[in-house]
Amino acid sequence: MTRNHIEVWHHRVLPSGPERIGFGTVLLGSLLPILAWAGIGCALYFVYNPLSAAVLGGLFALSLIVGFELRRRARHSVRCSVYGALGGVLDKSMAGF
Repeated sequence: MTRNHIEVWHHRVLPSGPERIGFGTVLLGSLLPILAWAGIGCALYFVYNPLSAAVLGGLFALSLIVGFELRRRARHSVRCSVYGALGGVLDKSMAGF
């Protein structure tokens, strides 16, 4: 591609500046990891016992809290930290699949 093609692409497709996205958009983009976490949690609940599903939920919550805290220490806003922590946990958890 030439530089002209790239510039035309950016002017037609990308917005002129940063745009705010909603929490629903973040969740919609993460349906596969959410379904994987929920499916594994349900399987653990029915196959083993509720305690194993609670441990998995605790692991998810701990990962979310650590991600949030790391983003806050990097001076991100609260909103950015919540979205980034959730997206990060879901993204990194899918690396094993």
